Amino acid sequence: MSMSAARGTRERLVVIGGDAAGMSAASQARRMKGPDELEIVAFERGHFTSFSACGIPYWVGGDVPERDKLIARTPEEHRARDIDLRMRTEVTEIDVAAGRVGARDVDSGAESWTSYDKLVIATGARPVRPELPGMDAPGVHGVQTLDDGQALLDSLTRTRARRAVVVGAGYIGVEMAEALINRGYEVTVVNRGREPMSTLDPDMGRLVHEAMEGLGITMVNDAEVTKLLTGDDGRVRAVATEDAEFPADVVVLGIGVRPETALAADAGLPLGAHGGLLTDLAMRVRGHENIWAGGDCVEVLDLVSGRERHIALGTHANKHGQVIGTNAGGGYATFPGVVGTAVSKVCDLEIARTGLREKDARRAGLQFVTATIESTSRAGYYPGASPMTVKMLAERRTGRLLGVQIVGREGAGKRVDVAAVALTAGLTVEQMTALDLGYAPPFSPVWDPVLVAARKAAKAVGQQP
Repeated sequence: MSMSAARGTRERLVVIGGDAAGMSAASQARRMKGPDELEIVAFERGHFTSFSACGIPYWVGGDVPERDKLIARTPEEHRARDIDLRMRTEVTEIDVAAGRVGARDVDSGAESWTSYDKLVIATGARPVRPELPGMDAPGVHGVQTLDDGQALLDSLTRTRARRAVVVGAGYIGVEMAEALINRGYEVTVVNRGREPMSTLDPDMGRLVHEAMEGLGITMVNDAEVTKLLTGDDGRVRAVATEDAEFPADVVVLGIGVRPETALAADAGLPLGAHGGLLTDLAMRVRGHENIWAGGDCVEVLDLVSGRERHIALGTHANKHGQVIGTNAGGGYATFPGVVGTAVSKVCDLEIARTGLREKDARRAGLQFVTATIESTSRAGYYPGASPMTVKMLAERRTGRLLGVQIVGREGAGKRVDVAAVALTAGLTVEQMTALDLGYAPPFSPVWDPVLVAARKAAKAVGQQP
């Protein structure tokens, strides 16, 4: 007898994780089916639901005045929609054979089992925290959740000294460095890569490096952290590399994230090369009819390379949730994949990328040409025109667009969306040169920078034998 038969006709959907993917799935499933048809139980181990992790650096830096501005929907709002949301409750086991999950109340330690007919795994990702001496000392912070952000702010408030070290120079590292500069800290970024923003090719990362130093941030590249040193009080006091020590009153980890899939692995669910859950196009966990997964804990198909990738972004998580909720609610939807678009900023420098970097293309076995151009955000004679660098990769011989990176001032970042659409549509750089984009002097030169790069790339493709 199925679980739902034991409870009458009503099915139970259990959701693990109360942020973007999980609560989008729960909300969409509720739109599809009312409480008399579908019971929804959601577990969240933290204090918050449906929050913007992407907004944490801007809250820490003071651009966003208060934490609650980052919360899209509170637990009370979810409960008002007949979702049985259990906060501060951590799922500790998934029993696939019995169709149930074991959970523990974080505050009381009380344990319980909850059966399910359908299960959604949206456990997110965890910050990479290398197993080095001092990593767990007070004053060392990851910034993945609002709880993390609050702990960091509390630490900043308690600390009278003003030296911060950020470990890692990806999106979070770069954004947190700026946030700490805005708070009046002396900031050093220790980065193992050749340049910051390893999601860019190093020649474009160099532009970010220069902008960060212009803000007064000390960049230390090609440096591997070996240990964190602590003071007599046990708090962190410095970050050490093989050949240097950097004094620190607070340390922020921006080394990236890994899928939080220990629960899924223990349950025998399939994981990919990056440690994320593997799903089909309907976001069902492969080989399991009634289990779905989405958000930062899954791997997604890269439409350009044809390979699985792990990309932790709120845009994907919300789309996954919509797809999962539709399917769990008896409808039909798919998530075809991604092209790897992302934007960020350092002060007024905008950083954007989509598609493949040079090393991604090589790893996928693709031969390519590159074109890099300098242009401006507006007509050169129009007030406020600012410089912009666009780099484009195109496949050798076919001319298919493979990737675009843009670094520039106001108006640069969102131009990458044109390239994201072109990648999704499989356009060649030759076809891109004819795109009918919006033009007026306040918005762009006659030839938009993306099209100037496409022209140069098309010429390079044409010169290939």
